Amino acid sequence: MQLGAFSTSLSVKNLDASEEFYKKLGFKPFGGDKSQNWLILKNGDTVIGLFQDMFPTNILTFNPGWNSDAEPLEDYSDVRDLQKALKEKGVELATEADADGSGPASFTIVDPDGNAILVDQHVG
Repeated sequence: MQLGAFSTSLSVKNLDASEEFYKKLGFKPFGGDKSQNWLILKNGDTVIGLFQDMFPTNILTFNPGWNSDAEPLEDYSDVRDLQKALKEKGVELATEADADGSGPASFTIVDPDGNAILVDQHVG
């Protein structure tokens, strides 16, 4: 099961303050749109997303089809195949991708401790 690139999506109260804090830790802007209250920062292969007023909690995020530089991979597990495999293993989904769709899609699961895990495919 190839989940793809991993990042932590942080629900922040003040995007500017969080950006300045993580820059002090060596993170640099990598993507996002401050006017929409979100930024992606990177330090080496470590990626964090800062999201103000978008999510109620922090989220573990996997991006099938991407490497840690958000570059498409030739070989990856499609989000719908991952979703099907997890359902077959008895994992309950909080949100689901259209099983008959194609291209970008996502689903969400929640671990036993209440941590949200987003599997978010951006590639077709």
